[in-house]
Amino acid sequence: MKKVVFVVLFASSFMVNAQSNAELLKHYEAFYKEMRMQADVNGMTNALTHLNVLAPSKARKDTLAYIYANNNQHMQALNTIGIEKNESDSDLAVQVKAISLKAINQPKRALEQLEILNKRTPNVYLAYELADLKIQTGDNLGAITNIDYGIANAKDDMKYAFYERQQPYEASLKAAFMHLKALTIYNQDKTKIDEAIAMIDKALTIDPNFNLASLSKQALESRKAEPAEDKK
Repeated sequence: MKKVVFVVLFASSFMVNAQSNAELLKHYEAFYKEMRMQADVNGMTNALTHLNVLAPSKARKDTLAYIYANNNQHMQALNTIGIEKNESDSDLAVQVKAISLKAINQPKRALEQLEILNKRTPNVYLAYELADLKIQTGDNLGAITNIDYGIANAKDDMKYAFYERQQPYEASLKAAFMHLKALTIYNQDKTKIDEAIAMIDKALTIDPNFNLASLSKQALESRKAEPAEDKK
């Protein structure tokens, strides 16, 4: 008889817990929806964290990581979904890893993620990110492939955002690729400084207000004016 009572109590307890979890899930789903409507980032991350504890979901984890990354909380984003290269990751997860790894100064790891995206859906904006990171990591030859693709496929009305000034601005994407090409020319052969400057001039012809290209041109011209022994 005692055994029967124990089984009944256990079954009842299980049903109560299941019902309680279902109610909590319903509550946090409604809470998340409300926080989204209010654009409350802390509320959204709180709700998604609870939902992932109650009913773990890769899609929810990816969304939580995206919210962290979009709020410049890059370590939290990476702690949520990891930093490993995983070909089965969703596009959202790969994008978050790439953005956050770049933000915490891990360009080689960010490149791995961008290469996954580029294999899935190549486009000129990805090509620019890839070329930029490859130059940063010393892979100028690899960057040229992405740059040539970008120059050939970027439309005249396409823009890219830059942040080296206090006030962010947009410049022609095609001009931005030409600026990167100038950097690869100089990086590969320091004697080709005139060729690099000429390429920047082409970029500035397309977009005279491209501040970063102007700064690079000034730096190259200053380098050119240095005595030969200072260039070694």
